[in-house]
Amino acid sequence: MTDFDVVVIGAGNGGLTAAASLTKAGFKTLLLERHNVPGGCATSFCRGRFEFEVALHQLSGYGQADNPGPLRGFLSQFGIPDRLEFVDMKNLYRLVLPGQLDITLPADREGTTQALVKQFPQDKKAIEGFIDLIYRTFMEHAAVFFQRDPEASAEKYPLMAKYSLQPTEEVMNEYFQNPLIKAALGIYWGYSGVPLSKLPFIDYATLYFAYLHWKPAYIRHGSQALSNALLEYILANGGQARFNCGARKILVEDGRVVGVETEYGDVIKAKAVVSNASSIDTYVELIDEEHVPQEQFKILAGQTVGPSSLTIFVGLDCEPHEVGINDTTNFIISDPDTDKQFASMSRLDTRDDYLLLSCYNLDDPQASPPGTSQVCIVDLKYAEPWLTLSPSEYLQVKFKAADGILQRVEEVFPGFRDHIEEIEVGTPLTHMRYTNSPGGAIYGFDQFAKNSNFFVPPTSPIKGLALAGAWAGPGGFQPSLMSGGSAARAIKRYLEQLGGGK
Repeated sequence: MTDFDVVVIGAGNGGLTAAASLTKAGFKTLLLERHNVPGGCATSFCRGRFEFEVALHQLSGYGQADNPGPLRGFLSQFGIPDRLEFVDMKNLYRLVLPGQLDITLPADREGTTQALVKQFPQDKKAIEGFIDLIYRTFMEHAAVFFQRDPEASAEKYPLMAKYSLQPTEEVMNEYFQNPLIKAALGIYWGYSGVPLSKLPFIDYATLYFAYLHWKPAYIRHGSQALSNALLEYILANGGQARFNCGARKILVEDGRVVGVETEYGDVIKAKAVVSNASSIDTYVELIDEEHVPQEQFKILAGQTVGPSSLTIFVGLDCEPHEVGINDTTNFIISDPDTDKQFASMSRLDTRDDYLLLSCYNLDDPQASPPGTSQVCIVDLKYAEPWLTLSPSEYLQVKFKAADGILQRVEEVFPGFRDHIEEIEVGTPLTHMRYTNSPGGAIYGFDQFAKNSNFFVPPTSPIKGLALAGAWAGPGGFQPSLMSGGSAARAIKRYLEQLGGGK
């Protein structure tokens, strides 16, 4: 096989954008993917007459033409905004805590503030102050880390100094006593998988700002359309891709990448590699142990694999409003305490779990056939309890857990179960099988502060190797897509040091 400047392993979000960035820069690039379609989690599958979105619920950081977010700017270099339709969601979410709270927050600062004040009028000043803190803290963060202010200091950016690593729950406690307000503002904790008691406030503020300021977006025809468009860009600009072909080894000599061996035994010479596989697989499975510094194994040993999901894909034979679904994004909880919600992720039962129900037809009427609805229900779960099950136990536990989730959905949306035409249930083991990800983790490592890029830089100790995807930084669509750009820049600098590489 022809030699390449760069081989990109894995066609998930980070792998696709890394390959697109390197191809755009003029480097001879090969993309290897073990599956038969691009996308990783950013894909779809068909059951009956439904094509189900696998993972995209709310895309952050995209923005509008007159208010562009960082993700829009990044994807524009590949012509994505001109090729796909991005739909702004009118609401952030509806949150239901049966018998205690039912609130819908619009997708803008003023609307969210008004909705919260209407629900909690006695806390008007605190609500306004807290949302202002989100904005001011994020702006300081942006000045330090995105605009790279050379004169950054604790005195110049006091909110960054005070709140960056402080748990979000502690910051909320400075403003609120009512646990329902904290639940209403803190429900996005599930997008990182870290409860408010452990979620650094800067991570919370960044996430909430992205959705309030740029609005959450949905891609018409789903995330598979984005994956396909990125692949088409790569191929149209001279890159190559090989599907149904995983990598067996990253070849290293004298601390430097020299190529890749495929699962079929083909040896591809390359000056650099971007791995969109997990960092665990990259350093433990793909690279022979003698080429990995012991310090790297110590770093891996200090990190923990994040949650996967018990996911239910449902096709309804009716339109959303017929079962009371009027918002795209719906959270259902049984307790406002996020520590209790988090604890449920380590259990097999689903009696009090944190649930996310997305109905894509509200933003994309073509998400399913006319007169039907496409619904995805996500229940964050760690893989460990599922790995203890014997084959004979697995199906029984799987369907019992799914039944428990459907019972809770039925409480909020009466008649839901009667309209189920198609249903598919995926467990953490399902996610492990399809994504080849340790623990089926959807966010990579646990997004605790100790695992963040504050303390664990994404750089590789092996020359010519860069990592992309959730395992190299924050999880979620926006961070994983943009991680490919970061990996590509690192490889570009390396190849230029070698003498151009093009």
